[in-house]
Amino acid sequence: MSFKPEEVSWVIRDNLEKYDEKLALESIGHVLQIGDGIARVWGLDDVMMSELVEFPNGTVGIVLNLEVDNVGVVLLGSEVGIKEQDIVKRTGKIASMPVGEALIGRVIDPLGNPLDGKGPIYTTEFRPLEGIAPNVVQRQPVNEPVQTGIKAIDAMIPIGRGQRELIIGDRQTGKTTILIDTILNQQDKDNYCIYVAIGQKESTVAQLVQKLEERGAMQYTTVVIASASTPAPLQYIAPYAGVAIGEYFMYNKKHAICCYDDLSKHAQAYRQLALLLRRPPGREAYPGDIFYLHSRLLERSAKLNEEFGGGSLTALPVVETQASDVSAYIPTNVISITDGQIYLEPNLFYAGIRPAINVGLSASRVGGKAQTKAMKRVAGNLRLDLAQFRELAAFTQFGSELDETTQAQLNRGEKMVEILKQDKNTLFSLAQQVLIIFAGTQGYLDDLPIDSIKIFESELYKFIESQYPDIIYAITNTKELDQSTFDKLNEGVAQFKKDFATK
Repeated sequence: MSFKPEEVSWVIRDNLEKYDEKLALESIGHVLQIGDGIARVWGLDDVMMSELVEFPNGTVGIVLNLEVDNVGVVLLGSEVGIKEQDIVKRTGKIASMPVGEALIGRVIDPLGNPLDGKGPIYTTEFRPLEGIAPNVVQRQPVNEPVQTGIKAIDAMIPIGRGQRELIIGDRQTGKTTILIDTILNQQDKDNYCIYVAIGQKESTVAQLVQKLEERGAMQYTTVVIASASTPAPLQYIAPYAGVAIGEYFMYNKKHAICCYDDLSKHAQAYRQLALLLRRPPGREAYPGDIFYLHSRLLERSAKLNEEFGGGSLTALPVVETQASDVSAYIPTNVISITDGQIYLEPNLFYAGIRPAINVGLSASRVGGKAQTKAMKRVAGNLRLDLAQFRELAAFTQFGSELDETTQAQLNRGEKMVEILKQDKNTLFSLAQQVLIIFAGTQGYLDDLPIDSIKIFESELYKFIESQYPDIIYAITNTKELDQSTFDKLNEGVAQFKKDFATK
């Protein structure tokens, strides 16, 4: 069999054209040490802070320490199968989170993997876990209210879109209940909600998700879970995953509320990682950058100005205190970062005053700017009056003689405390809140016995809704209480009081 030279040259040329050699440089390192979810890696000279690196068993890690001769990597998965001298590869990607509308109604882990058994999540957009907060020029002052449906908060410690309001108190005093009630109240309010559970029992979170589903709140809510059984690195990145999801809505001209429950456990998870990475311990063994840990998270909440779309991200962080010690390290750190705090006091909780808000230690640094005009008009002095009532009540325990003015003030205070009591998952519209607070501050409850206040309240709503529907309509739609509506409301409550007294 003979070959023609032109045939051979044609075959060789054809194969040479198909041959495409690509040189690729791959940055790799080697494991020096592995244990406790931390790997020391040698050789990744050009790796970036917060970059993802890959281990031979498929586990991914985040670079947290850049040292002279090695890097410290926290593992986001199992360390089984990883040993000394194993090759570690750079991915070239900064740790990021899948975001988008596809996450609404889902329960996910801090890496964006679904935990609810509803199938995979399809989304094309990603946001970095460690994003840059909007600067001063991009922001505008907080001036739109976020209605929580809780009378005591909406009347005295209002929360606005773009605000950071801390919820602080001992364990089992109703902190999570305030978050859940706020989420439930966002139905038809144009607010997306993200709930981040950090270091909680899985059974507790399962009950919470079930409640949200029963009340239809999962239609606008995403739940991110890093439970107590989850490794510390995942608990550390959980709130950053939550804020990245919220930023997607904020930068797309929408409004989101992100609840971090709670940042005490987040700080403890970070302390664990920092000590394992051999970072120098400071006060209470927390690392020196523990303040920066939370400030860089909460500063990403903002109300953007109209030029940047006018979207907002509201933060509701939770911090647990020990024995009501608000002056401890983590509580004081987070108080100084946020725009106010709602302090829940165990003594009030055990006395049956729920939500157990201590109005003296609670504050909203945004104040009336985040309140509707209707609420501002009826509840203007309520917070101050209640704080004075608490002081008077404590003083009168010594049994001193009281003049009529003081007795009247104590009587009014008791009635106002009673109307601000609220069962969990029982929410009140703006109009209902304005009605009952108006009745209290105008003295319509002063001569009623305490045990009939709740009956008076529920029947007042029904009476005004049936006899004076225009009052409800005006408050709901205009959010204001002009003089004519105010006079009509006065007339309606006086009429109802007369009928109620004759029963």
